Amino acid sequence: MNNSKHIVILGNGIAGITCARHLRKQSNSVRITVISGESKYFFSRTALMYVFMGHMKFEHTQPYENWFWGKNRIDLKEGWVEKVDFQGKELHFQSGEKLAYDQLVLATGSQPNKFGWPGQDLIGVQGLYSKQDLELMEQNTSSDVNHAVIVGGGLIGIEMAEMLAYKGISVTFIVRETGFWRNILPKEESELVGRHILEHHMELKLETELEEILSDESGKVRAVRTSKGEEIPCQFVGLTAGVTPKIGFLKNTELQTNRGILVDSFFRTNIPDVFAIGDCAEFHESPAEGRSKIEQVWYTGRMHGETLAHNLLNEPVPYKPGVWFNSAKFLDIEYQTYGHVPADWTQQEYHSFYWEHVSGKVSFRMLTNSKDQIVGINNFGFRLSHPFFDQAIGEKWTGNQVIENLDKANFDPEFFAPYIQAIQEAYAKEKGLTLKLNKRSFIQKLFSAKL
Repeated sequence: MNNSKHIVILGNGIAGITCARHLRKQSNSVRITVISGESKYFFSRTALMYVFMGHMKFEHTQPYENWFWGKNRIDLKEGWVEKVDFQGKELHFQSGEKLAYDQLVLATGSQPNKFGWPGQDLIGVQGLYSKQDLELMEQNTSSDVNHAVIVGGGLIGIEMAEMLAYKGISVTFIVRETGFWRNILPKEESELVGRHILEHHMELKLETELEEILSDESGKVRAVRTSKGEEIPCQFVGLTAGVTPKIGFLKNTELQTNRGILVDSFFRTNIPDVFAIGDCAEFHESPAEGRSKIEQVWYTGRMHGETLAHNLLNEPVPYKPGVWFNSAKFLDIEYQTYGHVPADWTQQEYHSFYWEHVSGKVSFRMLTNSKDQIVGINNFGFRLSHPFFDQAIGEKWTGNQVIENLDKANFDPEFFAPYIQAIQEAYAKEKGLTLKLNKRSFIQKLFSAKL
């Protein structure tokens, strides 16, 4: 196989960079170029908020030293691509430059949703995804901002709210659902997060939609008008109602697109030698039961990159995502989810066991199917082990088996063992069972942790 070919990766997020790194691991001769107009060097997108809050400098968000790329012969080119000549296998840059490729990997990421709201392009209105968004947010909140409105109840919204609160800017959330992130979270978890938001002195307007963003005489935002006719004065509006694949410059070309760039299970597009991975890729068919055709999560981007790197240099294998996992933070409450936990379900579909601590800030939910096999877990307020649930869901453990062994999922025994014991006791009481609980392991773990 000729490994001296030139592979160009458009996008330097986790998917593109993982692909580049694994290509180099597997071949010394392949030529690799990574292109990004956002930044020359790969950075941790989730760390942008800490740059805004002054806890880090931007260069601290870069996991690799600048010399890493030269040492590994991964060429980095900073620039915006405005057109792809798929027939001529050439990229055309806004600068007028051109770059030829043998194989092209599209890893262009996401951009914040805009739904055509009147005033959505006013000064002081923005989303939060890119380095440029961070710089714009620093500019838009540098002075004379007392109150902000955030449109949408999701992870980017809560991140933006925390950033604004750090600067002493009060926040109102406008959320069209009946609860915060209710389209993803079940009712109880959504209410837990909602209470936590209110405890942080943020206003939460549920079942409310943005109608219009109002301008002052200089073209800056001065207020929003909601679907309930309320006018909320503000000097900043955060648009965080989800993200969409960033593929505008690829629309209306011979490349097949829908919401994202359409790919098969090998990340192949309809054009030979052109592939797509990460946030911008949309599978023709769901990669696994219960999984979305577009996967906009850090760890799936990494898996996309690893799989495609293998396929470009070896006998191709289909993408197999395994058990779904995600984690996040709602202000200071950690959240983990494993497997499949929909926002709503019927009793015929699943049985739910839900436990919540009296503090109202810690909870655990387990869904099982009609055969009492675990299908998913939601966990708030304390950490549980990823490998444990990966195994339990993959091997289709029963609910009893999961709860009996829950101590093995304990991430931090010194602080969180009592939560697990309470969960086990509540489950046993609900089921009317006497479970075989391994309480000795708690004592052993507590003792070893203190050592």
